[in-house]
Amino acid sequence: MKQILQQISNQQVSWQNKILPCRVGVNDFLGPKQEGDWCTPIGSWKLLTVYYRPDKMSRPKTVLPVIEITPNMGWSDDPDDIAYNTCITTPYAFSHEKLWRDDNVYDLFMTTSHNTDPIVPECGSAIFIHQMNETMTPTAGCLALKFEDLLNLVETATFDTYWVVGDDLGYVHSA
Repeated sequence: MKQILQQISNQQVSWQNKILPCRVGVNDFLGPKQEGDWCTPIGSWKLLTVYYRPDKMSRPKTVLPVIEITPNMGWSDDPDDIAYNTCITTPYAFSHEKLWRDDNVYDLFMTTSHNTDPIVPECGSAIFIHQMNETMTPTAGCLALKFEDLLNLVETATFDTYWVVGDDLGYVHSA
């Protein structure tokens, strides 16, 4: 059965009949997304894989695939890289984000289906659902949730869970 994580506004999302505080991209919402625009993409995005830091928490209980983050993991955000919008091993010659960070933002995160099938250069990379930082600032385009809400989402999401950005925002979203 399809489950929907519904984006309500740039500071609220609905999950399992609860309204949760959140943060999205600094520049709000956009469709179509472009690399480096600091916008959260409008659309319907399947939740794919859970990543977590084993030195910070136990393996989360979820039906989704789970990957342990290691110190040499990154995510390519360079449109000229053949591995654009995928997990890579550092050191790495192309521009990338480190997944093993000094803050807590990527201690637990989920990947989404945004720009994955097929991956199109310049159309946005690393659109994750991750932990909100301590100052609750907007993201570079991801969805950020409080840790307890993120953990609940990870534990209750299924293979048929989608993050929908658009319907209640007055935008048209892609299916």
